[in-house]
Amino acid sequence: MFGLLTRRMKETTRPAEVAPGVRLYVIGDIHGRLDLLLRLYDHIVKDAQREPAGDRRVICLGDYVDRGPSSREVLEFLMQSRKDLPATHLLGNHEAMLLRFLEDVSVGMEWLAYGGLATLMSYGVNLKGDSGDEQKLLMAQRALNQNLPPSHKEFLQSLPTHASSGDYLFVHAGVRPGVPLDQQEDRDLIWIREEFLASQNFHGKIVVHGHSYKTEPEVLPNRIGIDTGAYATGRLTCLVLEGCSVRFL
Repeated sequence: MFGLLTRRMKETTRPAEVAPGVRLYVIGDIHGRLDLLLRLYDHIVKDAQREPAGDRRVICLGDYVDRGPSSREVLEFLMQSRKDLPATHLLGNHEAMLLRFLEDVSVGMEWLAYGGLATLMSYGVNLKGDSGDEQKLLMAQRALNQNLPPSHKEFLQSLPTHASSGDYLFVHAGVRPGVPLDQQEDRDLIWIREEFLASQNFHGKIVVHGHSYKTEPEVLPNRIGIDTGAYATGRLTCLVLEGCSVRFL
């Protein structure tokens, strides 16, 4: 559908591919839309049952919380292990902000501007009352620390910032152009935007990312962007990689 993505090499080019025998289902930014996630998983399960022999895996690119109405329920769903579809869940900038707010109330207003209020509400925390903003945030921080199940916090704290398979690197936001992949900083992997999106350089692997949303997936020679703004558009995208093929659910 989208043609072959090629990897640059010194003298020849060849199609980019994932590890042999693997079919990867890569899910973009969910942002509290449990309804879309459940619907998409139904499609993934049915697709994975076609030609069932082989290794079927899911990679989620982060931003599970904020903006949409069901952050808590999304985390609960993702934490359920499936033997038939083992999953790797990456850290997004919204999970990083949530974790930081648990320890540092000074980021509260910034987090709320990113959609953190929806996450607070999903954990039964509200900002109503007559006290000032600082006091409201302190109360919300205290309540969230009380209401956030230890298993949820442990899950969030365990999230890696990247994964790879074959010629592909999976991150939430992107990579710093010109920096070797093994020297990338975690902050760039979960936050970078303009410098990465504008770069036409090959980064050593095809970078599959979310974070910067478009209404349609972006398939470019050096990167594939699959954040299609689920919380606003109602469209949650899954990229399917197998061998040299690239398709979408």
